[in-house]
Amino acid sequence: MTGRRVTMADVARAAGVSPTTASFVLSGRTDMRISESSWHKVLEAARVLGYRPNVNARSLRTRSTQTIGLVSDSITTTPFAGEVIRGALDAAYANEHLVFIAETGGDRHAVSGLIHALLDRQVDAVIFAAMYTHYITPPTELHGRRVVLLNCLAPGFDAPSVIPDEVNAGRVAARLLVEAGRTEGIWAVGGHQALPATPEGVFAGNERMRGIQEVLREAGSGLDGVIECDWNSEDGYREVRRILDEGARPRALICSTDRISFGAYQALAEAGLSVPGDVSVISFDDQDIASWLRPALTTLALPHYDMGRTAVELILGGEPLDATVHRITMPLRDRESISAPGG
Repeated sequence: MTGRRVTMADVARAAGVSPTTASFVLSGRTDMRISESSWHKVLEAARVLGYRPNVNARSLRTRSTQTIGLVSDSITTTPFAGEVIRGALDAAYANEHLVFIAETGGDRHAVSGLIHALLDRQVDAVIFAAMYTHYITPPTELHGRRVVLLNCLAPGFDAPSVIPDEVNAGRVAARLLVEAGRTEGIWAVGGHQALPATPEGVFAGNERMRGIQEVLREAGSGLDGVIECDWNSEDGYREVRRILDEGARPRALICSTDRISFGAYQALAEAGLSVPGDVSVISFDDQDIASWLRPALTTLALPHYDMGRTAVELILGGEPLDATVHRITMPLRDRESISAPGG
């Protein structure tokens, strides 16, 4: 029967049972008395014939297609956030769902068409995802739908958001320095961390700064300075080198990204300063470079996999969705770049 789709009637004939019996067995229903022998015959016939359920027919009966649409800006084309997709796919697979992935490439004009395409395919829900955490205005097509916002927030929009817990990550970073005795000469490097928490600011930097300052205040300390720069190695090198040339003598650096830390390492080495003995360094992201630096970089990982998984689990939870913000813990990768002064 390879020339056409195997039907439930084919399974019933091969098993020698009625179509009703085959239907009950293959749908997993237990509210009809069926002998164990008939049950096994139906399952064996389905296996031999290669029977697959008709998804369209099932969706009409259950009002669910067991599919989720995921619309993002540029997640799939970046090496750092692909774990978001893997987390979502794993959670969906574990619950016998499929995920349709659509990406705008940053083209805001493409968003509406992609969402309409997913809705035309009868997806049960939509995950609207962003590459980096920021405030958004959700497309009108999502209003009234079952939606989860992933790595973005929309105040006033009745849907949950799943974001990294950047505030607590800032606390953890500062606490590690304080516990190592690094309470003086602490500089924050990169990420526009001094800007107010507005849609125009960089959300992650603002959140981390809240946590950092909270812990340092409790320790009777504070930041000696904040260096504003882009989130890459070249800027990290240039700006750390600049403050060293101007006479600053930091005892600890809190860098916004591992790439900034890489540049900072080079600037410190050229100035004859060792990590962590002279200057302790802690960062955020946990990109591959962090474990390859020498000494290996202590950093807080972006929880991409858990964010994707959580978004799907919220979708499939069955409960009404509200505007709760779900903050996902950023795991600490405790390596070798922090020590007591002179350590």
